[in-house]
Amino acid sequence: MIAANYTNVRANLKSYMDKAKNDYETIVITSKDGNVVMLSEEEYNNMKENLFIMSNPTMVKRLNESIQQFIKGDVVEVSLNDILNSK
Repeated sequence: MIAANYTNVRANLKSYMDKAKNDYETIVITSKDGNVVMLSEEEYNNMKENLFIMSNPTMVKRLNESIQQFIKGDVVEVSLNDILNSK
């Protein structure tokens, strides 16, 4: 996480945007009126998806069941070719 004041971010906006986008760096833009967080669109979408999944008890239950199956070794390995050739 990088914290930078508004003036510095404004003067170097592209550099900070590149850090957020390319390095998945979270930028906290500080000002006397309050702070703002800048992050990549990909990271933002990932957070929204996780929030959606974790707010749905049915999805959380299914995810936990899948994790337990994986831990127990109750899995079947399938290649992409197997999937494509099964159609």
